[in-house]
Amino acid sequence: MSVFERWLSLWVAACMVTGAVLGQAFPTAFATLGDLEIAQVNLPVGVLIWAMIIPMLMKVDFGSLASVRGHWRGFSITLLVNWAIKPFLMAALAWLCVRVLFADWLPAEQLDSYVAGLILLAAAPCTAMVFVWSRLVGGDANFTLTQVALNDAVMLVAFAPLVALLLGVTKVPVPWETLWLSVLLYIVLPLCIAQALRGALLQRSDASFEAVVSKLTPLSTVALLATLVLLFAFQGPQIVSQPLIIALLAVPILLQGSITFVVAYLANRVAGERHDIAGPSCLIGASNFFELAVATAIALYGLDSGAALATVVGVLVEVPLMLALVAIVTRSRGWYAREATRRHREADDGAPP
Repeated sequence: MSVFERWLSLWVAACMVTGAVLGQAFPTAFATLGDLEIAQVNLPVGVLIWAMIIPMLMKVDFGSLASVRGHWRGFSITLLVNWAIKPFLMAALAWLCVRVLFADWLPAEQLDSYVAGLILLAAAPCTAMVFVWSRLVGGDANFTLTQVALNDAVMLVAFAPLVALLLGVTKVPVPWETLWLSVLLYIVLPLCIAQALRGALLQRSDASFEAVVSKLTPLSTVALLATLVLLFAFQGPQIVSQPLIIALLAVPILLQGSITFVVAYLANRVAGERHDIAGPSCLIGASNFFELAVATAIALYGLDSGAALATVVGVLVEVPLMLALVAIVTRSRGWYAREATRRHREADDGAPP
């Protein structure tokens, strides 16, 4: 993990402060940027989001899906946690925290928007950073790549219906046309472009592909930070007047990530999967595809909405949380392995002579 990646939370915090200061200093300029829209999509942010997402999606190899049968337990747990537990858990936590526990400290007119942003954050599993987390815990590289491809394939068809269902359950209005437009702009089209570029580069050589991806990856990070500056420039007045909001929105995000991690890690251990499979399997559910969440929140509710703010808080919280969970996975390797040893002994004792 590079020094920049390790201290990503610091850079995110710096961008938040920078954006808030610039928004206060140059309100007219940022108001003009906010008005540059086509079909409710802000053009400057849309360009930055594509610059973030496409280099990440180029790394996804859908050909790796053929290896799903090799670790069907780990893949089953990944899908169950990411699509049947995590989004619904976040919807419940968002409702509890935003509408009940913290309602008196949050702006009443933004409660629905905060809930929507938290749901969007949890509705798509991590795509890019999971490769970093997997590498740090010694995860199986092929399994990690395959589970990302598998989740992206599910996301193509499940993201919009799942978000609409959860927004409906929590009684948040669903702008259907904008939701489907967001799926088209921030999932379908970037994925098609990324895979077309991947195919063209691999036809030349693996070296050409690796060289281009290595050059584009820093661009992705720069685009993320630039997006955060813009977001917090638009959110500046609200943040400056009520900084407590960020801390309160971080609570359900931290709870969801931690609970999801524990469920997936223990489930893999009970199922008998290897530690290098369990690591990436549990970490992908604890982290989020926050690039997609930020883009969709902006398209659905606007740059200065509570939903956009909630998704950006997810970026700030995720890196320190994931580093803590990576440390738990790494240090519990011996405890995890003892269960596998016990199962093997029981199998040997029960084997016929």
